[in-house]
Order: sequence, then structure tokens, then C-alpha cells
Amino acid sequence: MQNSLQQLFESYISNKPIFANKSALSIKYTPSIIPHREQRINQIANILAPAIRLEKPSNIFIYGKTGTGKSLVCNYVTSQLANLAKDKGIPVKTVYINCKLRKIADTEYRLVAHLARHFGRTVPATGLPTDEVYRLFYETIDDKEQIVLIVLDEIDKLISKCGDEILYNFTRISQELKNAEVSLIGISNDLMFIDNIDARVRSSLNEEEIIFPPYDALQLKDILAERAKIAFNSSAIDELVISKCAAYAAREHGDARRALDLLRVAGEIAERQGCSKVEERHVDMADEKIEHDRVIEVIKSQPTQSKVVLYSIIETCKNRKNPIYTGDIFNVYIGKCTLMGERQLTQRRISDLITELDTLGLINAKVISMGRGGRKKEISLAVPQASVDKIMGIIKEDLVV
Repeated sequence: MQNSLQQLFESYISNKPIFANKSALSIKYTPSIIPHREQRINQIANILAPAIRLEKPSNIFIYGKTGTGKSLVCNYVTSQLANLAKDKGIPVKTVYINCKLRKIADTEYRLVAHLARHFGRTVPATGLPTDEVYRLFYETIDDKEQIVLIVLDEIDKLISKCGDEILYNFTRISQELKNAEVSLIGISNDLMFIDNIDARVRSSLNEEEIIFPPYDALQLKDILAERAKIAFNSSAIDELVISKCAAYAAREHGDARRALDLLRVAGEIAERQGCSKVEERHVDMADEKIEHDRVIEVIKSQPTQSKVVLYSIIETCKNRKNPIYTGDIFNVYIGKCTLMGERQLTQRRISDLITELDTLGLINAKVISMGRGGRKKEISLAVPQASVDKIMGIIKEDLVV
């Protein structure tokens, strides 16, 4: 065993590597060229440009589906602005916060405390009134004339956790300051979230909206081609592989992140197999692996009741060839809850959970008209058949079914 491991590690030394700079395929990587986003780059730059004159820019809200370049473009523009400001001695500061992160953006207190700490103020993790934390933050940034740009990525997650009052408080920060000015840049995958917040909060935003459309297959191919020049050694990849990755990602609503992941994982698989270049078959293998991993992660993150419902659906689908409906699932669900000692939800709530599982892509729930009999929801599995046993094993382990 030890000798075989030794040979495996030595093969990585002796074989010509496929990757030259794998980090170029990471979502954290900011390229010097961002294809097909010139218009959005210029829009954001024009809105933020007054900061160079120490004038408060308008608030910006950026919308678009996952992988459309929202965060990348925002980071690119704010970095360019910050570099110029530093060279010219202009006090412009940017703070980036991912609102999905726990212990930073899961409460209003933690978020404002994080901002205060970013500017060098010591704030305890708990114990102060939220108003006092705001006061410390104001005091810290208002010690001099400066422009502060606060980027709240996935801002809809922040609102769902903390409520829209926090948005109202943030838009009024500048009114509490004498020297500094604060502008917000919100980034969201949910195009509708701003329409669901309180009208008073919405009117206080005074924001400019920028929409990022999905990429098409040709645009994704251009993006991958640029990254591949940096990520791979010469002759380690060809155009057919790039085209296939782009085509697969174009199916997923033009997701560039998905395309980059496909290309990276395909390269890793080729390298593990000792191949000298990435081939089309490696893309197929990467697509299957990523889809499997995505499904497993989504299932692990689901609350207990959703896992019980999904388990009931899988078990019902395995035992019946005829179409299955919400009522069939509910009967199995009741049995599982009794077995586990779990609280039973109503059939209406189970129907809602089925809709959520459908939205996540784990099942297909199609409404069928039964004529005078009303309508029913016909349910089938959407996960790969090869993953079903693994999924059931994970749910069993979590639920002790």
C-alpha cells in the first residue's frame, strides 16, 4: 500500500502537469479582461465615479441569476476605483460582505459590529444594544472626510434573516454623519426581492438598478477560452472541450460559474487518470460528478421535514410504477413521522414542501387537471437514478429512519 502511494505521488512529479494556474478557474479569481460585460462595467463605473470627487454616489442594486458576473464585475470596478483613489490620495474605502456568511451577516448586530471592526474599532461579539453598535460605527468612520462603499452580496439573504428595517437603517447612515458619506451596493440573485420590502424602505433607497442577463453558449465559450489560456499548459486542452463545457453550462441558464467548475473538474479528472490533455469524455464525467455533488449538498442542507418528505417520495417512486400524487406521498409521510416520533404537518404544508423540492430540482411536480375531479400534483424524481441509494443513505443517517 505504501509503495503504491509512493508511486502515485511520484507520478504527479514526473508527468507533465495539465494545469499551469488552476486558480484562474476559481470564482475568487478576478481576470484583467471580463468578456461581454463591458456595458455593465461602464454603468457601475459611471455611477461610482463621483466618489473620486468625494461626492456620495447613488445606491446601486445589481440583479441577475447565479453565474452572470455580478460579483465579479462589482469587485473589478470597486478595485479599480480603490487603486486610483489610493494613488491620488483620495479617501475612498470599500467593504465587501457576503450576506450568506454566518457570524457576520445573520443578525443586524453582527453585521454592524463587523463593519466597525473593519475600520479598526473594537466591538464585543455580544452584549451591547444595537443602537450603541451603530453609534460606534458612525463615530469610527466619521473621524474624517471620506466615501465608504458597502457591498452587500446576496443582500436578499440578509433581508430574509434580519428584516427590511436594516435596509432602511443603512440608507439613513449618511444623515447621521458630518464628514463621511456612505453608499450601498446590493447584489441579489432574486429579481423580485426589492418589490417585497416595505414601501417606506423602498422609497428611502433612491437606488439605480442594473440587470445582468444570462450568458449564451458563445459568450460562455469566449469566457472559458480566456481563462483556459491562463489555467492550462499549452496543448493540454482543445476547443472542443471548451465548447462542450460552454454548451452544458448554457443549459443551466447561462451560468459562467458552472462552466468554470466543469472545466476545472474535467481537468482534475484527466490529471488523476494520467492523461496528458483534457478530452470531451472528461467533461461528461465532470458534469455527472458536479451534479451528484450538488444534489448531495442540497439535500444535506434541507430541514428535517423536507428530508422526511423527500424520503417518502423516493420510497413511493421505488415501490410504484404508476403516477404518484401528493395524497400518496402524504400517506407514506404519516407513517414515517409515526416511526420517527416526528411532528406531522398538514397535507397542505406537505404540498408546499413538495413545491420547494421541485424548485430545488430534486423532484418534478406537475399539476394535472382531473376534469371534474379537480387538479392533482403528479410527482416524479429528478435526481440521477445512480444517486438514489446514496441519497436515501444520507437521509436515513440524518433522520434515523
